[in-house]
Order: sequence, then C-alpha cells, then structure tokens
Amino acid sequence: MDRYAKSGVNLKLAHSVKANLPALLRRATRPEVLGGVGAFGGLFRAVFPSCREPVLVASMDGVGTKLRVALEMRRHDTVGQDLVNHCCNDIAVMGADPLFFLDYIGTGKLEKSVFDGVVTGLAKGCSEAGVALLGGETAQMPGFYGKGDYDLVGTIIGVVDRRRIMDGSRVRPGDVVVGLASTGLHTNGYTLARDILFKRMKLRLSSRPKGLGGASVGELLLKVHRNYHPLLSQLRRRNVELHAAAHITGGGFDENIPRVVRHGCTVRIRRGSWVIPPLFQMLQCGGKVAEAEMHRVFNMGIGMALFAPRKSVAAIHAQASCMKIPSFEIGRVVAGRSSMQFE
Repeated sequence: MDRYAKSGVNLKLAHSVKANLPALLRRATRPEVLGGVGAFGGLFRAVFPSCREPVLVASMDGVGTKLRVALEMRRHDTVGQDLVNHCCNDIAVMGADPLFFLDYIGTGKLEKSVFDGVVTGLAKGCSEAGVALLGGETAQMPGFYGKGDYDLVGTIIGVVDRRRIMDGSRVRPGDVVVGLASTGLHTNGYTLARDILFKRMKLRLSSRPKGLGGASVGELLLKVHRNYHPLLSQLRRRNVELHAAAHITGGGFDENIPRVVRHGCTVRIRRGSWVIPPLFQMLQCGGKVAEAEMHRVFNMGIGMALFAPRKSVAAIHAQASCMKIPSFEIGRVVAGRSSMQFE
C-alpha cells in the first residue's frame, strides 16, 4: 500500500468504485450532451430553439441532516433523488426547464455501497426529470468527516425564455394561492424532527406509531422530495396562466412565500384549508412546538405554492389531479404592504 493510501486516501479504491459510473449514468443524459464521463469538464450543446432570448438559471443545494437518517437506515439512493428534485424545484419556480446537474460527494473514507447508492439515486432523479447528470466531484477527506459520514451537494442549470421568467412581478391582488401537497418533510427541518422523534419521544427508526398508516418512522423520514417541475411544465404547455411559484423549503411559509411577493401585495394563507399529514401533527404534539414555529420550520404538507388568477385555478387542480398531486386552495393575495399573514 502506498503512502497516500496509508494516510487515508485510496486512489485505487476510488478508481475501482467509479468504474461503474458509465453504466449508472447511461439513462441520465440528454441529446445535447457531448463526450462521456471522465473529462475535466462536462460538455453541453447550448441550443435553445424554443427560446427567443434564453436565460440560464442556476441553483445549488444540499440534503442537510436528512443524510443522518440515510446513514442510520443504511439506505442512500433516496437522498440522491431528493437532491435532484429539490434543485429542479428551485429553478422550476423561476419558470425554467432543467438541463444538467453536477454533484459533490465528500467523505472521510469512500465506501462502494454508499457511493453506488447515492449515484444510483442521482441518476434515477435525473433520468425521471429529463436532466443530464453531466459530472461531479468525489472527495476523500479523512480527518475532516466523521467515520461513515458524507456530505452531498448539487448544482443544477436550467433555461427559461426571458419573457417567461416568473419572479413575482406579476403577482397582484385578487390572485389565488394553490398549494401542492408534499410527500413529507422533503429535505427541511430534520434537525428538529430528529430531536423530537428520537430524543423527546424516544422512538426508533423502526418504530411504527399509530396513525401513520403502518409505515415506520424511518420510512416516513426517507420519503423522496417531490419534483413539481413536470406539473409546472404541463401547465405552461397548456397555456395556463401562472403569476409566481414558491418552493416551500428551509424557512417554511414565512421565508419562502414573501420571496415572490412584491410591493402592494399581502398574501393571506388560510389555516385549515389543506390536510396536514399525521407526521407533522405528531411532531407538533410530541415536541410541544408552537404552530407559528411549525410553519417556519416545516412545509406542513405543502411543498409548493402557486399564485394564479382565479380563471386558472380549475385547470391547475385538474392537471395536478391527473399527475396524482393533491392540491388545495390555501390563500389569496390582497392589497397591502409586501407581507404574508395567516388567517
């Protein structure tokens, strides 16, 4: 064994682990991709015939402490899907279609089963979203990450025609807020959720509390973050008028809805207008968390909020139903200072 391997960085192991990459990434591509895996940079042919004035949209995110659940469950494919879907949503709310994705995996010691699981999830997420997994970086950093730990970060690039950018400037009094159901916690609030479930309530990942449909706590916590881009894309194709969209992620309702509200508009969210999943109710009760804080930390069952004129609401509900995404009319926009209120 060479000195570098003895110090904790095994290049031969890294090469061996990555040997399966071409097979794993075969479906996660697009016709615009040039070249293959292994070059210093990924190549993507930038031709956008559907755009008069194409604008690239970029976003970067991570999975947060949901990774701790994946580690303890010894299941790593779902967090890869989470990352891709989260990033797709972040640019979909701008009106963009995703093009390609880049990932970063940092770890103390590279484990083949973990690497294969994560990349399999990334490839599945990209394939289902029509996104090319163009490249990435895998860093072995012994002494920096704890035993068995790893971090996962992704960057996505998409494109939108400049005239179709959704930045909140079209939101106006009279608009309706339609909430799209989440699949669970998605990728936010896991530090608080783990504290409540495992420290306060003394549950285990294998626990199956009553009222959760027979699923284990671990299964519920690893539910994959829903990708809303296909729905938004279909609404655009059907010329359904949308004025804005907000991805309900870190910061919950309080931080994300105001990001798409301009001066002269107040968003009023109506409590009780959607079904709050049992997991959130358990967290609130078990942790004795105030309702206001629940809405600041968690998505509370709403993963995305759409702002649209009244005439578009029926079409939104119909398309969401067709794609098996529950939707609810959860609020309205009224004249007032730029803010969000619950009622």
